[in-house]
Amino acid sequence: MIIKLKNSSGFLTEAKIGFSWTTLFFGCFVPLFRGDIKWFFASILLALLTWGISWFIIPFFYNSVYVKGLLASGFTPADQTSRDLLIERGYFSN
Repeated sequence: MIIKLKNSSGFLTEAKIGFSWTTLFFGCFVPLFRGDIKWFFASILLALLTWGISWFIIPFFYNSVYVKGLLASGFTPADQTSRDLLIERGYFSN
């Protein structure tokens, strides 16, 4: 599922909720392309420490971490559908 988020200056971005197929197939490059440098280095470090096994675990939670990071940095739901999905998934309450 895709949600739309906007920040105070009007910048609109889309983010996926749920399993990250792109992270499964492209690994640490997904956080890099999304500008999430912290998770880029974290995924590389985890991959090195676990001999790549972490690349099969990270896709289960990366989209959640990414959306929580966007919300923490000031993004808000751009429409009611996105807000309802975020409430349903427990990202925040009414």
